[in-house]
Amino acid sequence: MSPTLASTPQVRGCTCFKLRRLTRRVTQHYDRELAPAGLRVTQFSLLSALAARDAVPMSELADMLDLDRTTLTRNVAPLEARGFVEIGPGADARSRTARITAAGRAAREAALPRWRRAQATVTNVLGAGRVASLHDLLDEALGALRSAESDVAGARS
Repeated sequence: MSPTLASTPQVRGCTCFKLRRLTRRVTQHYDRELAPAGLRVTQFSLLSALAARDAVPMSELADMLDLDRTTLTRNVAPLEARGFVEIGPGADARSRTARITAAGRAAREAALPRWRRAQATVTNVLGAGRVASLHDLLDEALGALRSAESDVAGARS
């Protein structure tokens, strides 16, 4: 056997399944921690994305969060119903913007210590070095996949 073949890592199993399984486990952990604050981690993340900006076009927010617009609309609806997010008109008749409200900022701030506790637990269980490496790998993978999707989209044009 050649040294190249012997040192090539073997991919075992479905990458998507393994990532989704890990994501479900991590999401459950954060959701349990955030539940007393009345938020799910998806809602906390959305409020956090909005807290850093003024009114954000929905299409831009979807891109920021790597969500399709339908999923984003479904995730925003309960936050809007609770008065945490306002949806307003966009730059043209077809677009809309999302903005965090004072109540949404307060809900996010109230949940922040619980989010920090969930984050610390994951870091303690996995180790800070492994979590930092995981973050680097995930950021690199997201960039590579976005680039590959752009290349495919460009080839179709």
